[in-house]
Amino acid sequence: AAGAERSWIGIGMGCAALLWGSILLGCSCGPGPPTVGAAPLLAATYVLDDAGGLGRQFDGIGAVSGGGATSRLLVNYQEPYRSQILDYLFKPNFGASLHILKVEIGGDAQSTDGTEPSHMHYENDENYFRGYEWWLMKEAKKRNPKIKLIGLPWAFPAWIGKGENWPYDYPDVTAYYIVSWILGAKQYHNLDIDYIGIWNERAFSSKYIKLLRYTLDKHGLEQVRIIASDRLWEPISFVLLIDSELHGVVDVIGAHYPGTKTVQNALLTEKKLWSSEDYSTFNDEVGAGCWARILNQNYVNGNMTATIAWNLVASYYEQLPFGRCGLMTAQEPWSGHYKVEAPIWITAHTTQFTQPGWSYLQVDGHLEGGGSFVALTDGLGNITIIIETMTHNHSKCIRPPLPNFSVTPQRATFYLKGSFYMVETLQRWHTRLGFESGKSSLFQQLKPVKVWKGRFSLDLNVDEVYTLTTLKTGQKCRFPEPPPPQPFPSNYKDDFNIRNPPFSEAPNFADQTGVFEYFVNASDPGDHVFTLRQVVVQRPITWVSDADQTISIIGNFQWVNMIVTCDIYIEKQHDGGVFIAGRVDNGGIYVRHTKGVFFWVFADGTYRVTGDLAGEEILMKGLSGVRDNAWHTLTLNIQGNSASGLLNGYPLWENVTISKPSNGWAALGTRSFEFAQFDNFHVE
Repeated sequence: AAGAERSWIGIGMGCAALLWGSILLGCSCGPGPPTVGAAPLLAATYVLDDAGGLGRQFDGIGAVSGGGATSRLLVNYQEPYRSQILDYLFKPNFGASLHILKVEIGGDAQSTDGTEPSHMHYENDENYFRGYEWWLMKEAKKRNPKIKLIGLPWAFPAWIGKGENWPYDYPDVTAYYIVSWILGAKQYHNLDIDYIGIWNERAFSSKYIKLLRYTLDKHGLEQVRIIASDRLWEPISFVLLIDSELHGVVDVIGAHYPGTKTVQNALLTEKKLWSSEDYSTFNDEVGAGCWARILNQNYVNGNMTATIAWNLVASYYEQLPFGRCGLMTAQEPWSGHYKVEAPIWITAHTTQFTQPGWSYLQVDGHLEGGGSFVALTDGLGNITIIIETMTHNHSKCIRPPLPNFSVTPQRATFYLKGSFYMVETLQRWHTRLGFESGKSSLFQQLKPVKVWKGRFSLDLNVDEVYTLTTLKTGQKCRFPEPPPPQPFPSNYKDDFNIRNPPFSEAPNFADQTGVFEYFVNASDPGDHVFTLRQVVVQRPITWVSDADQTISIIGNFQWVNMIVTCDIYIEKQHDGGVFIAGRVDNGGIYVRHTKGVFFWVFADGTYRVTGDLAGEEILMKGLSGVRDNAWHTLTLNIQGNSASGLLNGYPLWENVTISKPSNGWAALGTRSFEFAQFDNFHVE
């Protein structure tokens, strides 16, 4: 229908500005007579009709928590701020009003910005209260009982591979492990998981996928759908075409960062096509432009009926990889500060006026002057139209590279036909991303659009989003401003003395290799009953290159001078070891390359000071007299370009010269994947 009728309308510049202002005010005003030398405004018509049938069924807009540890700091927020953040994300007709929540099935390994704990660290171990994804899914369901839940592993505990870094050698073990997570979600949290994935952005095994379906059905989980393969369109699409048994068990083809395009084989499978991870872009106005463009064009160009953003909320230290690549930002639980970023309101343009189960109309969806539109219906006479006119430089996503295109101001005339012919008014919601002015207008309700004999026109400028809808339920809700931002406290203590902790991990510690959990020492006479313990004792089936040591970071990346003190307890005899550290400069997927000032003590009675986590850059070493299975107190003092260390309050080494890094977090950890305990942590 697009371009069936094209015309050029000349508008005098003075009137254009006037017309523009009145559109923003929600008035309607026709163009004046053409004037000499006026810039012509491109005009085109588009037909929206359901008489010939509908397009694909819409499956929803969602976001990922995990992959990894992206919601880590969210859980420590005090009320009311924590609930406010959750409302902006999940509450229907409030903010982002998400339809889908996808979470990581923790695998004890680094999965981008940290590790998330597994429900089964060891073969004979099951615990469905670790981490924070259970809590997050419950909070989402509390706000929107209809939200769809997806689980996907990035990594697996070591026992799954029986010593190999591969989850498919014993597919029955892997299937049992994943199905246990789904059953645990229901048994302990009354959560019904709707979809399950295979292995994030890594190889899939047809044999495993078939066995997973069999195992699900055997446990009465026929309603759980399978997504594959959370990587690229191929080879999964081709394999589905040649393996009819696999075709019968995979429900959705999920691709990551598809650049709004699909492939022929994927279409030939006749499966649902999803962008099961996308966005991953810094959440400023350009990030909002990226999100607006792909939310429409993933369907217009690629027939994708769900788009899921990585990530839900940027609740991790900003200097970790992909800082602030969430739909909103909540990275300061110590101050209560958070920020509702522009992508939240871009999301609302679609989510507040559609639901999974609606259908797309069959339209081309490309606007003549650049940009796109989609139209959806509930099949009961309601219609929602979402239009975006994002320009190239204002809508670049982090990946893939974006080919050049141009967008110009234009007039779009829509003809409503079929069951929409009788529509008389459409509610109008508008966003203008203000790149030149620096002021954006986000998700504002304007005066409704009058539809005359099934026809209405809109003058569209660049970098705008419009939603036109028969639904009157949209709302832009706001809480009072949260507290102002504050740096991490410069004097911070944690004695881990908590009898029934709400979460398995201590606040603000961000595990980067290994998992550090609250622990109760039943045998301890008193001083160290409640501790923090590193519990991963074999290298997991990794997603990236985890360190060979375990490490958890905390504090302010800008810290220069600091004193770190902690009681430590080595559990591993002979070659066990632990460290405390300062000026730690790296984490996430780059954790193997972490530098800093590391003070190590070992079970053999030696100590070392190194400039790196790997322990290769030795600055000082000697004897300490430390032994395993005894408590000792370590103190690390870094001032300017010099560091010194104390053991049990007495100087052990001093005047070690530090050249770089010049700043960083505090940290603690172990020499290898080994049990060890920490208590009375203090950084100043």
